[in-house]
Amino acid sequence: MQTRVQKWGNSLGVRIPRSLADQIGLDAGTEVSLSAKAGALIVKPALPARLNLDDLLAGVTSDNIHSAVDTGEAVGLEIF
Repeated sequence: MQTRVQKWGNSLGVRIPRSLADQIGLDAGTEVSLSAKAGALIVKPALPARLNLDDLLAGVTSDNIHSAVDTGEAVGLEIF
């Protein structure tokens, strides 16, 4: 499949045909990772940012913390 590189402001742009975008799960607004390898441009959906426990716990407040849930007695391999 071929397309044409076009000027877009001070940059260059390539339109990605819908059939090709569907194959790799791209949609309008999808963040992508661009790289060059062996003279080829590689476009891949960007990996989501890695979460870490400290950042997640920093978002817990008295307004959004959940109360304890009683799940009953421990059974089977739950007992330690």
